[in-house]
Amino acid sequence: MSPTPAERLGELAARVAQDGLSARLRADVAGRVLDVLGNSLAALSERPAEVVAAVVREWGGTAESTAIGSADRLPAPSAALVNGTLAHSLDFDDTHLPSVLHPSAAVVPAALAVAEAAGVSGPSFLDAVAVGVEVTCRLGMAGYDEQRANSVFFDRGQHATAICGTVGAAVAAGMLRGLSAAELTSAIGIASSMGSGVIEANRTGGTVKRVHCGWAAHAGVTAAALARHGLTGPPTVLEGRFGLLHAFCGDRFDIDAVTSDLGERWECDRIFVKPYPCNHFTHAGVDAALRIRAAGVDPSDITRITLGVPEPVLRTIAEPIEEKRRPRSGYHGAFSGPYTVAAALLGGGGLGVFHEDFADDAVADPARLALAARVEVVADPECTAIFPRQFPAVLTVRLAGGEVREEPVSHNRGGPENPLSPQELATKFRLNASRAVDDAAARDLTGLVTRLSTDSAPAMVTDLLRSLARRKRRD
Repeated sequence: MSPTPAERLGELAARVAQDGLSARLRADVAGRVLDVLGNSLAALSERPAEVVAAVVREWGGTAESTAIGSADRLPAPSAALVNGTLAHSLDFDDTHLPSVLHPSAAVVPAALAVAEAAGVSGPSFLDAVAVGVEVTCRLGMAGYDEQRANSVFFDRGQHATAICGTVGAAVAAGMLRGLSAAELTSAIGIASSMGSGVIEANRTGGTVKRVHCGWAAHAGVTAAALARHGLTGPPTVLEGRFGLLHAFCGDRFDIDAVTSDLGERWECDRIFVKPYPCNHFTHAGVDAALRIRAAGVDPSDITRITLGVPEPVLRTIAEPIEEKRRPRSGYHGAFSGPYTVAAALLGGGGLGVFHEDFADDAVADPARLALAARVEVVADPECTAIFPRQFPAVLTVRLAGGEVREEPVSHNRGGPENPLSPQELATKFRLNASRAVDDAAARDLTGLVTRLSTDSAPAMVTDLLRSLARRKRRD
């Protein structure tokens, strides 16, 4: 009998754990780990992360793994919960297209927690992250409807990151615990009963979405532990009549996306690094606004702005339009097409817009609100045809003298076709980390993560993080 898709994923994970991956893939993963750490350090003062940290302190338990921002160790699932929440809290985490999910924010926190607890090497950690991310992305692609050019998960109001990321996190954690191929298959089967997440918060508010990646990491670590101790999962858990894909996607899934060219073609090559800490659907509008600003357009001369976007993203960044033009908080501003365009036109921080542009007082700024009120968001046919392999936009501004400027963006900044430079990536990490640590500490962290494929180890990274937390507590 041919192996099931879950069994094939388990076999891949076991093989990579034994044989290792290429230097190219390991270097790519190290960059993603650094990005997650920077995003997490920047989020330490965010309320959802503080809530989760308070909850896990109440839980207590065996000291195994480091929660970023804490001087003390926690049980590995608890540390994964905290760190996954931090990683996703600012919507600055990477995105895989066209599945439209954020794999690293769920997988890296799970792998880091288990790698520290198990004392594994840097290369083993990077290999586990790579496979966990790959599993996450392939499950997301199984739920991608090519005909409708949309994620079935999202179409049904489900957060694909939280659902698929739980399985990817379980695979990464299982590899680091030395699970066999059969045990890894069971971890997939167990994790498939644990992933969940609805995205109504994107529309009408609430901070629960920020915990989705934390819970996926937590559940993935737990699933791997259960498999390690003998709990089993169904080998047909992905494609079966009552399996994960039928349950979440009905009949609209492509099981071949899970296994096609498995181990030869890597979906992680289609991951985009975010230059701006806001919903990825807004990024092309920001790119276009920055270009228009760089061309010398004075925002005070703008009388009307039209943001053309793919039709499926309207509900996330344009509806209800009254709320999107006047975000009720900084977090809601990160999901607003009108506000992000206005912030970029007026001049934001970082690589174009940065954290300070999504503070509550920033989204209440009269100048930004006045400009956002002039933004109309419409479905653009050409953008819709490209989506979701890119998140394109076309920005058109009409000036007081009657002149019209149009700026189309077909390839997102930070993606494979328009990547951030090494300097831009370093700038993003440094600016993120500066919210929590000094420049010297940021350089030390960068060095340790960069050397994970050679002479560094996850425990060295987490030791430094705890040391920084102790120093801050003394100060």
